[in-house]
Amino acid sequence: GCSVSKSEVSRICGELDESLQAFRDRPLDHIEFPYVFLDATYVKARSGGRIVSKAVIVATGVTRSGDREVLGVEVGDSEDGAFWIAFLRALRARGLTGVQLVISDAHLGLREAINAVMLGAAWQRCKVHLARNVLAKVPTHSADMAAAAMRTIYAQPDATHVAAQFDEIVAMLARQFPAAAKVLDEARD
Repeated sequence: GCSVSKSEVSRICGELDESLQAFRDRPLDHIEFPYVFLDATYVKARSGGRIVSKAVIVATGVTRSGDREVLGVEVGDSEDGAFWIAFLRALRARGLTGVQLVISDAHLGLREAINAVMLGAAWQRCKVHLARNVLAKVPTHSADMAAAAMRTIYAQPDATHVAAQFDEIVAMLARQFPAAAKVLDEARD
Protein backbone atom coordinates (compact mmCIF):
# COMPACT_ATOMS: atom_id res chain seq x y z
CA GLY A 1 0.00 0.00 0.00
CA CYS A 2 2.94 2.38 -0.03
CA SER A 3 5.26 3.51 -2.77
CA VAL A 4 9.02 3.53 -2.73
CA SER A 5 11.04 5.78 -4.98
CA LYS A 6 13.70 4.47 -7.34
CA SER A 7 16.37 6.30 -5.37
CA GLU A 8 15.20 4.63 -2.12
CA VAL A 9 15.35 1.20 -3.78
CA SER A 10 18.87 1.99 -5.05
CA ARG A 11 19.96 3.12 -1.56
CA ILE A 12 18.59 -0.07 0.05
CA CYS A 13 20.24 -2.26 -2.60
CA GLY A 14 23.52 -0.44 -2.05
CA GLU A 15 23.37 -1.22 1.66
CA LEU A 16 22.59 -4.86 0.90
CA ASP A 17 25.51 -5.01 -1.55
CA GLU A 18 27.87 -3.77 1.18
CA SER A 19 26.58 -6.37 3.67
CA LEU A 20 26.80 -9.14 1.10
CA GLN A 21 30.35 -8.18 0.12
CA ALA A 22 31.42 -8.14 3.78
CA PHE A 23 29.92 -11.63 4.20
CA ARG A 24 31.63 -12.92 1.05
CA ASP A 25 35.03 -11.48 2.04
CA ARG A 26 35.02 -12.43 5.73
CA PRO A 27 37.97 -14.50 7.02
CA LEU A 28 37.41 -18.24 7.42
CA ASP A 29 40.32 -18.88 9.77
CA HIS A 30 38.25 -18.70 12.98
CA ILE A 31 37.48 -22.45 13.04
CA GLU A 32 38.28 -25.62 11.09
CA PHE A 33 35.72 -27.09 8.75
CA PRO A 34 36.80 -30.70 8.14
CA TYR A 35 33.71 -31.32 6.00
CA VAL A 36 32.67 -29.13 3.09
CA PHE A 37 29.57 -29.54 0.96
CA LEU A 38 29.67 -27.99 -2.51
CA ASP A 39 26.59 -27.53 -4.66
CA ALA A 40 25.21 -25.46 -7.48
CA THR A 41 21.80 -24.44 -8.69
CA TYR A 42 20.68 -22.47 -11.69
CA VAL A 43 18.52 -19.38 -11.47
CA LYS A 44 17.15 -16.93 -14.00
CA ALA A 45 18.73 -13.48 -13.79
CA ARG A 46 18.64 -10.25 -15.73
CA SER A 47 21.92 -9.63 -17.53
CA GLY A 48 22.45 -7.01 -20.21
CA GLY A 49 18.72 -6.48 -20.63
CA ARG A 50 18.02 -10.21 -21.11
CA ILE A 51 16.91 -13.00 -18.82
CA VAL A 52 19.61 -15.70 -18.71
CA SER A 53 20.42 -18.78 -16.69
CA LYS A 54 23.15 -18.28 -14.08
CA ALA A 55 24.93 -20.80 -11.86
CA VAL A 56 24.86 -20.08 -8.13
CA ILE A 57 27.49 -22.13 -6.30
CA VAL A 58 27.56 -22.55 -2.54
CA ALA A 59 30.09 -23.99 -0.09
CA THR A 60 28.81 -25.08 3.31
CA GLY A 61 31.31 -26.02 6.02
CA VAL A 62 30.61 -28.43 8.86
CA THR A 63 32.65 -28.33 12.07
CA ARG A 64 33.64 -31.38 14.11
CA SER A 65 30.73 -30.65 16.45
CA GLY A 66 28.28 -30.61 13.53
CA ASP A 67 27.72 -26.86 13.29
CA ARG A 68 27.16 -25.63 9.74
CA GLU A 69 28.18 -22.36 8.16
CA VAL A 70 27.82 -21.04 4.63
CA LEU A 71 31.42 -20.37 3.63
CA GLY A 72 30.87 -18.81 0.25
CA VAL A 73 28.42 -18.06 -2.53
CA GLU A 74 29.26 -17.06 -6.08
CA VAL A 75 27.29 -16.43 -9.27
CA GLY A 76 28.63 -17.23 -12.72
CA ASP A 77 27.62 -18.15 -16.23
CA SER A 78 28.10 -21.90 -15.71
CA GLU A 79 29.66 -24.32 -13.23
CA ASP A 80 32.69 -25.17 -15.34
CA GLY A 81 35.99 -26.24 -13.84
CA ALA A 82 37.60 -22.80 -14.06
CA PHE A 83 34.72 -21.22 -12.11
CA TRP A 84 34.94 -23.89 -9.39
CA ILE A 85 38.74 -23.56 -9.17
CA ALA A 86 38.51 -19.78 -8.73
CA PHE A 87 35.79 -20.21 -6.08
CA LEU A 88 37.73 -22.83 -4.10
CA ARG A 89 40.96 -20.82 -4.30
CA ALA A 90 39.12 -17.78 -2.94
CA LEU A 91 37.89 -19.86 0.02
CA ARG A 92 41.45 -21.05 0.69
CA ALA A 93 42.76 -17.47 0.39
CA ARG A 94 40.21 -16.40 3.04
CA GLY A 95 41.66 -18.98 5.44
CA LEU A 96 39.77 -22.23 4.85
CA THR A 97 42.04 -25.04 6.08
CA GLY A 98 41.75 -28.50 7.54
CA VAL A 99 39.29 -29.83 4.98
CA GLN A 100 39.31 -33.61 5.14
CA LEU A 101 36.22 -34.52 3.11
CA VAL A 102 34.40 -32.73 0.30
CA ILE A 103 30.88 -33.87 -0.55
CA SER A 104 29.38 -32.90 -3.91
CA ASP A 105 27.79 -34.18 -7.06
CA ALA A 106 29.96 -35.91 -9.64
CA HIS A 107 30.20 -32.95 -12.03
CA LEU A 108 33.54 -33.41 -13.84
CA GLY A 109 34.67 -29.77 -13.60
CA LEU A 110 33.91 -29.73 -9.89
CA ARG A 111 35.77 -32.98 -9.22
CA GLU A 112 38.83 -31.65 -11.07
CA ALA A 113 38.69 -28.39 -9.09
CA ILE A 114 38.49 -30.28 -5.78
CA ASN A 115 41.52 -32.38 -6.76
CA ALA A 116 43.46 -29.28 -7.82
CA VAL A 117 42.68 -27.01 -4.85
CA MET A 118 41.64 -29.12 -1.86
CA LEU A 119 44.87 -31.08 -1.64
CA GLY A 120 44.71 -33.99 0.78
CA ALA A 121 40.92 -33.91 1.07
CA ALA A 122 38.92 -37.01 0.21
CA TRP A 123 35.85 -36.73 -2.02
CA GLN A 124 32.48 -38.37 -1.58
CA ARG A 125 29.54 -38.27 -3.94
CA CYS A 126 26.46 -36.75 -2.36
CA LYS A 127 23.81 -39.40 -1.65
CA VAL A 128 21.01 -37.04 -2.70
CA HIS A 129 22.61 -36.26 -6.06
CA LEU A 130 23.33 -39.94 -6.67
CA ALA A 131 19.73 -40.86 -5.88
CA ARG A 132 18.47 -38.17 -8.28
CA ASN A 133 20.81 -39.44 -11.00
CA VAL A 134 19.64 -43.05 -10.54
CA LEU A 135 15.95 -42.18 -10.21
CA ALA A 136 16.09 -40.14 -13.41
CA LYS A 137 16.51 -43.52 -15.17
CA VAL A 138 13.54 -45.14 -13.39
CA PRO A 139 9.86 -44.68 -14.38
CA THR A 140 7.98 -42.45 -11.93
CA HIS A 141 5.71 -45.27 -10.77
CA SER A 142 8.76 -47.29 -9.64
CA ALA A 143 10.78 -44.43 -8.11
CA ASP A 144 9.67 -45.01 -4.50
CA MET A 145 10.62 -48.68 -4.69
CA ALA A 146 14.03 -47.92 -6.21
CA ALA A 147 14.73 -45.17 -3.67
CA ALA A 148 13.81 -47.46 -0.77
CA ALA A 149 16.06 -50.18 -2.16
CA MET A 150 19.01 -47.77 -2.44
CA ARG A 151 18.51 -46.59 1.16
CA THR A 152 19.10 -50.16 2.35
CA ILE A 153 22.70 -49.87 1.13
CA TYR A 154 23.41 -47.07 3.61
CA ALA A 155 21.73 -48.93 6.48
CA GLN A 156 24.31 -51.73 6.58
CA PRO A 157 26.50 -52.14 9.68
CA ASP A 158 29.91 -52.44 7.98
CA ALA A 159 31.78 -52.27 4.68
CA THR A 160 31.35 -55.98 3.91
CA HIS A 161 27.58 -55.80 4.25
CA VAL A 162 27.47 -52.52 2.32
CA ALA A 163 29.30 -54.12 -0.62
CA ALA A 164 27.01 -57.17 -0.59
CA GLN A 165 23.86 -55.06 -0.41
CA PHE A 166 25.17 -52.75 -3.11
CA ASP A 167 25.69 -55.73 -5.44
CA GLU A 168 22.20 -57.00 -4.65
CA ILE A 169 20.53 -53.64 -5.39
CA VAL A 170 22.49 -53.17 -8.62
CA ALA A 171 21.43 -56.67 -9.74
CA MET A 172 17.80 -55.99 -8.78
CA LEU A 173 17.73 -52.70 -10.70
CA ALA A 174 19.48 -54.27 -13.69
CA ARG A 175 16.58 -56.68 -14.23
CA GLN A 176 14.06 -53.89 -14.79
CA PHE A 177 16.04 -50.69 -15.18
CA PRO A 178 19.47 -51.37 -16.67
CA ALA A 179 20.26 -47.69 -17.21
CA ALA A 180 19.58 -46.94 -13.52
CA ALA A 181 21.69 -49.93 -12.48
CA LYS A 182 24.55 -48.64 -14.63
CA VAL A 183 24.46 -45.19 -12.98
CA LEU A 184 24.46 -46.76 -9.51
CA ASP A 185 27.19 -49.27 -10.36
CA GLU A 186 29.45 -46.48 -11.71
CA ALA A 187 29.15 -44.80 -8.28
CA ARG A 188 30.39 -47.89 -6.43
CA ASP A 189 33.51 -46.22 -5.00
